[in-house]
Amino acid sequence: MKPAFRAIAFVLQFAILGLAIAFVVTRLWPDVPARLRGEPVPATASAATAVSAATVAAPAGSTGGAPFSYAEAVARAAPAVVNIYANKVVAAQRRLVQVDPLTQRMFGGISVGPPSYRREQSLGSGVIVSADGYVLTNNHVIARSNDIQVLLYDGRIATARLVGGDEDTDLAVLKIDAGDLPTMKLDEAPPVNVGDVVLAIGNPIGLGKTVTMGIASAIGRQLDQWAYEEFIQTDAAINSGNSGGALVNARGELVGINTANVPQRQIAEGIGFAIPVATAKGVLDQIIAKGMVVRGWLGVEYGRLPIAANVDVASLARGAQVLAVYPQSPAAQADLQAGDVLLTFNGEEIDDPLELRRREAALAPGTKVHVTGLRAGIAFEADAELVQRPVLNRMQIPNG
Repeated sequence: MKPAFRAIAFVLQFAILGLAIAFVVTRLWPDVPARLRGEPVPATASAATAVSAATVAAPAGSTGGAPFSYAEAVARAAPAVVNIYANKVVAAQRRLVQVDPLTQRMFGGISVGPPSYRREQSLGSGVIVSADGYVLTNNHVIARSNDIQVLLYDGRIATARLVGGDEDTDLAVLKIDAGDLPTMKLDEAPPVNVGDVVLAIGNPIGLGKTVTMGIASAIGRQLDQWAYEEFIQTDAAINSGNSGGALVNARGELVGINTANVPQRQIAEGIGFAIPVATAKGVLDQIIAKGMVVRGWLGVEYGRLPIAANVDVASLARGAQVLAVYPQSPAAQADLQAGDVLLTFNGEEIDDPLELRRREAALAPGTKVHVTGLRAGIAFEADAELVQRPVLNRMQIPNG
């Protein structure tokens, strides 16, 4: 019986080993039994296990791994980006310099002969935002120009008419008469998150259509150069001539209008700024409808609260400080003073100066507002009636 027993044990060992192998195979490759039986295998059967083992969960809203090329996004966006050549005639007066230093200091140079004129050209970019020829660009690109030429993606050149400009956001709207225009949509602006891949498209230093890549480095940035700022900061290269061009995401959707970079004298690289699409659309709509942007205005220059303020308030993280009050403004008539800390505006708490400035600007001239705050630690309140914001420049800002 012993030889028979050994034979049975030998067979059982191989049977158990075979069952174990089959179990492992069917778990790792579930489509193998169907293939051995000659049955059709669903396309997703073998892929499901591989995907579950190899795929890393992507963040919400992600379209998957980064593409090897952004050519599709560029092909979608670039045709709507134009090169702008803004020309202006500048008068220059010849002056005779005094030889004697004292006379020079007292009287300066003496004008000699008729003025001479020279032609200056500034370079920039723009984005076509409607099929009937409206183009968004930066106000500083076309300021004081008397001849604006637009180079389209297909080589056509069109003369542009200035519809209106807004110095407070550095945006301007042009109109060109041309057919078959590619456009970029402003109606459905996608959200921008820090870390999103962005592409800057424009005409840097007159080289022609150029694309640079980076990420959104920050949002809500302020430079204190314009009244209403909430920039997207990016490390995509933005150089002279890129101003007014498109900042798009990895799908080729417009997210901003390229505006500025940090001057090289500040020894900074990879810091550029773009105006968010939401801001640009609001300015565009008003300029097309009214020829200008109408904003409510209280007549105050706001600033952030100092880190150590001599006021007895538990939390000074919220609010805005009055830096200066314009003479004869609604704020002056309401007796607001430099140094006041504003805490509420029309019954709602003030988060920061930028938010207060936006809320004020969103109201129509003639709207009555109620503000509360602290003056030297003592609570106060005031009522004022907003007027239309005038065109201001830095020279007009009161000292306090």
